[in-house]
Amino acid sequence: MTSTDPNEQLKNSFPETQYEQTAHRPWVEIQGSGGLAEWLLEQQVSLAFSTYQSGKIFFVGTGPQGTLSVFERTFDRAMGFYGNDQTLWLSTSYQLWRFENALPPDRLYDGRDRLFVPRIAYTTGDLDIHDIIVEKSGRIVFAATQLSCLGTISNRFSVTPLWQPPFISCLAPEDRCHLNGLAERDGQARYVTAVSRSDSSGGWRQDRSDGGLVIDVTTNQVIGEGLSMPHSPRWYQGQLWLLNSGRGDFGRLDLQSGRYEPVAFCPGYIRGLSFVGNYAVVGLSRPRHDKNFGGLPLEQELSKRNCVTECGLRIIDLRTGDCVHSLKIEGDVTEIYDVVVMKGASRPMALGLKTDEIKVLLSLDGPGKL
Repeated sequence: MTSTDPNEQLKNSFPETQYEQTAHRPWVEIQGSGGLAEWLLEQQVSLAFSTYQSGKIFFVGTGPQGTLSVFERTFDRAMGFYGNDQTLWLSTSYQLWRFENALPPDRLYDGRDRLFVPRIAYTTGDLDIHDIIVEKSGRIVFAATQLSCLGTISNRFSVTPLWQPPFISCLAPEDRCHLNGLAERDGQARYVTAVSRSDSSGGWRQDRSDGGLVIDVTTNQVIGEGLSMPHSPRWYQGQLWLLNSGRGDFGRLDLQSGRYEPVAFCPGYIRGLSFVGNYAVVGLSRPRHDKNFGGLPLEQELSKRNCVTECGLRIIDLRTGDCVHSLKIEGDVTEIYDVVVMKGASRPMALGLKTDEIKVLLSLDGPGKL
């Protein structure tokens, strides 16, 4: 972007979306590092991420001139985000949404090569759904954080519970251990992260600094502990990666020794992790200074490193731990929860629920038979 007018820059970067703004600045400004658009083209991917407190999902791709293209939609308390270039799952304040790409191959809609339409919503109530996966059988599994368990969708009820940590004595809407992260391995739910072993209502808040653990759900064994508010476990390239959010570092867990090995420090509260090739894409949030997030070791680490906190994405080279690209967000968006890498998609968008577009846009399947 060459314009020095921030309002003109916003208009050029976000041509499809109307943005509320003050007289002095737009409500959000997004700036990619030099070469980020080229990196997306090289990897043949686009990115999507959910923002917690601002209730948005964002899509980041490349425009026709090789610049960054950003698109957003509003979904209340958008959190768990999972999928690929054809199907996306998103948890919101009381629902779980399924989006499907409505575009056939080699077709565009308004210059976009993916058009995600919210097709199905399961009304779950406030389960505080965090991470979501789809097993190879097609079963949806998610972390129902409010109930301290893993669950799946039900056509009749809010949730069908599947598994709970052995230290949780009963399922109650009390967020006892803050079970938040879920990783699949070999197409099945395998590892979870929790902030503590607490079995009392909200008890996890007492152990935020070093009570975090990783559990293998197939054996009920704790395979890693001593972590600070861990999030986003992911199995990739034969290793278990996760975010040690309360300390601000991204790393891996040695399954033989149970030792956590930091790979990179990130200047923020990190949540959301996805991969492409030899790179990790990590979501950064500005830390909240409240009873849940204040007083974490991250504060001392930021002070020691003389870092300014950021909100956005960091792309980290798994081979070196270096940050090779970043996306910085300024304005009303301060927290990110989850990140999705969409292989093969270059410029995605989605329909939302606030405009007439979702009413008038029709797409037809192939001819069927009665």
